[in-house]
Amino acid sequence: MDDTRYGPNFQRNALAPGIIAALALVAAQLWLAGAWDEVLRYVIAILALIVAWFAIQARHWWWVPVFGAIAVIWNPVVPFEWSTPGQVAFWFWAHLVAAVLFVAAGFLIKTRAEE
Repeated sequence: MDDTRYGPNFQRNALAPGIIAALALVAAQLWLAGAWDEVLRYVIAILALIVAWFAIQARHWWWVPVFGAIAVIWNPVVPFEWSTPGQVAFWFWAHLVAAVLFVAAGFLIKTRAEE
């Protein structure tokens, strides 16, 4: 295929899981320590590992520790508690920062499309 006419062929495999994870992180703000908390932790942790895998495939190694840390922090097996008022404020901002990181990684992690 001619790259000059249509530009280079790239695919952003991490975009869909990044957007879904960002939506889950924003939705988790509504249910901090609520009934859906454990389900959302599974979703966020699994999508963090998926985005990390796409970063490995694209050879964007700097994203791997970021999403490894997100997978550990939001893991449902040994959850971090956020019951005190200071921790709730921290988790509020942590959710928003993680959502921004997911969307940014979704746009920046790209690989050349196979013919």
